[in-house]
Amino acid sequence: PTLHRLSRYLLAHYQKGSRPVRDWRTTTNVAIDLMVYAILSVDEKNQVLTTYIWYRQHWTDEFLKWDPARFDNLTQISLPVESIWVPDILINEFVDVGKSPHVPYVYVSHHGEVQNLKPIQVMTACSLDIYSFPFDVQNCSLTFTSWLHHIRDINLSLWRQPELVKFDRSVFMNQGEWELLYVLSRFQEFSVKSSDSYAEMKFYVVIRRRPLFYTVSLLLPSIFLMVMDIVGFYLPPHSGERVSFKITLLLGYSVFLIIVSDTLPATAVGTPLIGIYFVVCMALLVISLTETILIVRLVHKQDLQPHVPEWVKHLLLERVPILLCVRDRKKFSQSRTQSLDISRQVENNDSTAKLTPYGCEDPRECGAVGATRPTLAFAGRTEGLAALQEVLRETTAIRQLLEKREEFRDVAREWLQVGYVLDVLLFRVYLAAVLAYSITLGTLWSVWRDA
Repeated sequence: PTLHRLSRYLLAHYQKGSRPVRDWRTTTNVAIDLMVYAILSVDEKNQVLTTYIWYRQHWTDEFLKWDPARFDNLTQISLPVESIWVPDILINEFVDVGKSPHVPYVYVSHHGEVQNLKPIQVMTACSLDIYSFPFDVQNCSLTFTSWLHHIRDINLSLWRQPELVKFDRSVFMNQGEWELLYVLSRFQEFSVKSSDSYAEMKFYVVIRRRPLFYTVSLLLPSIFLMVMDIVGFYLPPHSGERVSFKITLLLGYSVFLIIVSDTLPATAVGTPLIGIYFVVCMALLVISLTETILIVRLVHKQDLQPHVPEWVKHLLLERVPILLCVRDRKKFSQSRTQSLDISRQVENNDSTAKLTPYGCEDPRECGAVGATRPTLAFAGRTEGLAALQEVLRETTAIRQLLEKREEFRDVAREWLQVGYVLDVLLFRVYLAAVLAYSITLGTLWSVWRDA
């Protein structure tokens, strides 16, 4: 058969141990090509990128030429890769051999052009920057070079045009976490300590993470918890429900961070911005809880609570409500206090009138009535004076007790007004801080996403 005759003809006196050139001054030019098939894994902790590529290379072997007319016009044949000379092209970033399938044959044309096509699982070292996670873009290089031969023996070139290599996604499996943006190529010469130069062909594989999964599972729950924390400020400040609500939110956020800790990438060089975001959100929840405890402690009713200082009244009840456009509750409380004082005076007058002997409102009238009945008044004067004095003492004690209780109510009402205004002030400061922080992070992530 023609294939057997041609194979014996080519390999009969072939020496695969030396470079296949007739003149040793001739440089063997190896053209290489690369197509990314899949991104298998990105290990941020160990800084390792695992990709699956289709690698192609071809060169001219001057000892593998024949005349097609002598072999039934056969122009191409496949030969065992172990039987011919193959350039020692390696990838400098290799950290592991991987699980690449073995392709035992190469194609040889009648002009001596050898094509070696093989798939490679590449595990390479890469400097991964995860600061903008999950909107990060990674740029990892694959450097192909001859490990032994310098540039005078083996030179490298690109098989296709750089523009065709850059946007070639024809074989890329794009259903995973990572999206292939483009593949850049560049040729350069490399030398160590002024020794012979080596040819290098660099391919920069630029990939971008798809952030939808992390946005749904990480960012949205955190945003919902922060929104609930802001809504919790609308609970009355003088009730204890706000404290328990804030503590529940803080515990829920702690459990959330424990759950998502395995999802976040971990490196020894830096922390992703989303980790800082979670820490700041936790700090904001702690600040919110501290503010709630302060307000509840301020407005809580106590019998031994002192009066509000005058400078606090002037600052929080007169200046701050105007600045915050809050309804002035001080005037309302003053008018209410005045009405309560008027009602107390009316009640005191009524009680005094009721305590007058014989039920008379005017003492002169009572005196006139007493003059017409001298015998009855003299008989009950001793018992009446003792009973009247006892009633007056009891009435005075009750009046003092009511006045003291009303004073405590006024003090508690003043502190409630101070707590209300201070709560509104701290809430708006907290809301402004949360909005500024959210806008800053959103701007940074959108810029990285568009870039």
